[in-house]
Amino acid sequence: MTAEPREFTATGMAARTAAILFVFVIIFTGLLSGAYLWTKPAIEASAAEEKMKLVDEVLPRETYDNALLNDTLDLPPTPELGLEETTMLYRARKDGKPVAMVFEAVAPDGYAGKIRLLVALQADGTVAGVRVTQHKETPGLGDYVDPKKDKDKTHPWIAQFQNLPADLTAKDWKVKKDGGRFEYHAGATVTPRAVVKAVAKAVQWAQAQRETLFAEKGATP
Repeated sequence: MTAEPREFTATGMAARTAAILFVFVIIFTGLLSGAYLWTKPAIEASAAEEKMKLVDEVLPRETYDNALLNDTLDLPPTPELGLEETTMLYRARKDGKPVAMVFEAVAPDGYAGKIRLLVALQADGTVAGVRVTQHKETPGLGDYVDPKKDKDKTHPWIAQFQNLPADLTAKDWKVKKDGGRFEYHAGATVTPRAVVKAVAKAVQWAQAQRETLFAEKGATP
């Protein structure tokens, strides 16, 4: 006769505990959601600021007047750019007219693996600038393609791409050791070869797609 009340009491306590836990989960989830919504604008603003810092390195802000981070185009995986994933292309305009585009490219044949790049190409085909954004090149040897690693802060290697004319020939798009126009460091030619080759392919692709890339509907300010 006494087993039933005990069993009932145990069942009731289990149900009460489960209810308390459920309420706790609901409250905790609500607090997390609230914290996310509260911090989301700050997080997005910080991410946008970091993107603009990188873009500023290849394309001066005074050259355009639109909200560049809002005038975008999703690029599907593009073999010509060495990209195996979807990326974003940013379009710069001034007075509504195309000024430049900023996009990613990858050199797949770096000495130690892939080298990720950010390329800015002006509407007339001039290369505004290039930056290495990720690499695994040998420290102190091939990593000079990254301006942060380059010991020459006055004339970093990557600066050779700044304001590069649109009329370069296939021969020009090589390091000087191979008969081209790009400087390199003795004993470390694999890395600059890979970068120059990747930029050349990216520029050729962008020039061929220019009208479509600027005209295609995407996110706009």
